[in-house]
Amino acid sequence: MAEAGGSAREEDVAGNGMSERALLNALDEPALVVERGTVKLANRGARRLLGGQIEGRDVRLAIRHPQALEQILAHRSGDVEVTGIADPGRPWRLSIRDLGGGAVLVRMVDRTELMAAEKMRVDFVANASHELRTPLSAIIGYAETLAEEGDIPAETRIRFGTTIRNEAQRMLRIVEDLMSLSRIEADRFRAPSEDVSLAEVVRSSVANAAAPESCTIDLRIADDLPPVRGDHAQLAQLVDNLLSNALRYGCGSDDARVDVELAVDGGWVSLGVTDRGPGIPRQHIPRITERFYRVDAARSRESGGTGLGLAIVKHIVERHRGALDIRSTVGVGTSVTVRLPASERGTAR
Repeated sequence: MAEAGGSAREEDVAGNGMSERALLNALDEPALVVERGTVKLANRGARRLLGGQIEGRDVRLAIRHPQALEQILAHRSGDVEVTGIADPGRPWRLSIRDLGGGAVLVRMVDRTELMAAEKMRVDFVANASHELRTPLSAIIGYAETLAEEGDIPAETRIRFGTTIRNEAQRMLRIVEDLMSLSRIEADRFRAPSEDVSLAEVVRSSVANAAAPESCTIDLRIADDLPPVRGDHAQLAQLVDNLLSNALRYGCGSDDARVDVELAVDGGWVSLGVTDRGPGIPRQHIPRITERFYRVDAARSRESGGTGLGLAIVKHIVERHRGALDIRSTVGVGTSVTVRLPASERGTAR
């Protein structure tokens, strides 16, 4: 009878173990059940992170953080911020909960994305403050001079007034671009609902572009170009930004040319804008869609750039479920390609 009872208890323990493992595996984050200092159960995430043989081993081999170990071994519930589990410098939050009977549940929440997002927010606020402070300082300085100095030559007064106007317009462009980014991000989970002729958008943008006399725009549009599913205003802003960038940096020499091409690429409509400017060094390519990131800050400000144009392009492309590709060679030029899903509702010529 004792033997039969023992067998029943073992089946019960095994059944509970299977239930506990199923519950543990249902958690998205890595999780452990630690009993008296030993890892009794580890879900799939924990085994991927800490190794497939972690079960049955001392928890101190997996978690080498004194404060966290103290709470785990004392069966004390609480949260602990740690770094260095599995990967050096990677931030985690360990959520420790007492299960009773000498066991604790340890959930490991990866904080990498959250910390990166917080850093981006802090950097954005700092960059935006800097970008707005620079023209504002100039405006205040010139305005104070005009207000305090009674006898100012007309030529100087005109120069000061022109500077104030230009810097105020620069601040306005930055604010308008920031508002555009905010609106685009607010809509990022709402799919565009219009059928837009990208050909018409591009023709309008090219017609209104302020190209220098020494620079020409070579426009090529494929026949039977299908419409794209999009937001007309945002797509117009995307094309305007790409074209203004190409003209700003690609028209520095006589007989300069910017190529704009619209083509069909399978189920996509492809827009390419190519200039023959100075190009962008390879190390800058991954970052040029960041807000306020500039390869040449002085030149960008002198030419009226806000440092937000490509960030806006990137967010518009993402909202339209498209793809953005930027290729550049120093001394040769830069080519930006945007691919957008074609609409299935017919053809726009």
